Amino acid sequence: MRAVRDVMTKTVVVVDKAAPFKRIVELLHEYRVSALPVVDEQRHVVGIVTEADLLTKEGFGRDGGPRIFEGRERRAARAKAAGTVASHVMSSPVTVIAPEAGVAEAARLMHERGVKRLPVVDAAGGLVGIVSRCDLLRVFLRDDADILAEVRDEVLGRVLVVEPGTVRADVRDGVVTLEGQVERRSMLPVVAGLVRGVDGVVAVESRLTYAIDDTGPTAAQRVGWVATGHGLGVRP
Repeated sequence: MRAVRDVMTKTVVVVDKAAPFKRIVELLHEYRVSALPVVDEQRHVVGIVTEADLLTKEGFGRDGGPRIFEGRERRAARAKAAGTVASHVMSSPVTVIAPEAGVAEAARLMHERGVKRLPVVDAAGGLVGIVSRCDLLRVFLRDDADILAEVRDEVLGRVLVVEPGTVRADVRDGVVTLEGQVERRSMLPVVAGLVRGVDGVVAVESRLTYAIDDTGPTAAQRVGWVATGHGLGVRP
């Protein structure tokens, strides 16, 4: 499973809390990024400045000043719009992630927190990279042949130890098709789930069959059923 360290950007442009507003804009433009982490002397992340944070100055700088009845969020945005240095305009606290975390965890965290990027920090809290939604999507650029090799050799061969030839896999545009037969019905969701977890897999289409249905009544339950002259009955 691919980790955040495998897809993150390792060279990160940062600013300190005293960075002037104009300098922040210049760095965003120069390096063609949409956000800058704000760090302290130990490179601990204390905030992040995004394009959206900076655009509050444009949005609130021309609307005629505060209103009598103004919500908390609007007051906060207006205060940010008046800021002149990074500490005034940054968003804080910041959601961060560890480099060893999986890309799926990073994607879930971005979705839950409603953010587009995550600073990556080491065990000491120091910034070591940044991962964006675009970085996470790169996994789907993986070649079909590479995906097929991992499904066949790692998932089917090493993890599930499926007899060679009993399950066949095909990959086209990231969609994995599985055909063949597994021993037990309960294995069907297990196989599909493991294949779905392979980096680069877009979807899994399972056409697998099974030899034994082990999802019905257990053996202990079945011994309570006996044949009667009128069909099946329950042993008294």
